[in-house]
Amino acid sequence: MAEMAYQQGITCIVMDEKDNVTTLLTDVKKGESVFYTIGNQAYEVTLRQDVSFGHKVAIAPINKAEEIVKYGEVIGAASIAILPGDHVHVHNIEGIRGRGDKHVGGAQQ
Repeated sequence: MAEMAYQQGITCIVMDEKDNVTTLLTDVKKGESVFYTIGNQAYEVTLRQDVSFGHKVAIAPINKAEEIVKYGEVIGAASIAILPGDHVHVHNIEGIRGRGDKHVGGAQQ
């Protein structure tokens, strides 16, 4: 899929329509835009920081404690509000599996 994306000028991939992050296929600098598709629709997001190949970038606003979805699966929860174009990584995401003190989505019990 990545090779096909490169051939079509796609600079990041969204694996599932439920995803709220995209994965970069190249290093991208702050202010540059990346392009991806969901279904047959093409989208663009402008990065708010430099982000390296293979890292995640938000493609939608994600509120604090909201689930981060990649590959159609929840991979954690936002520890702070995240804007489209923000790097999504350990500085703004926390694990929620195996946390007895958290509900799914990060809300405290």
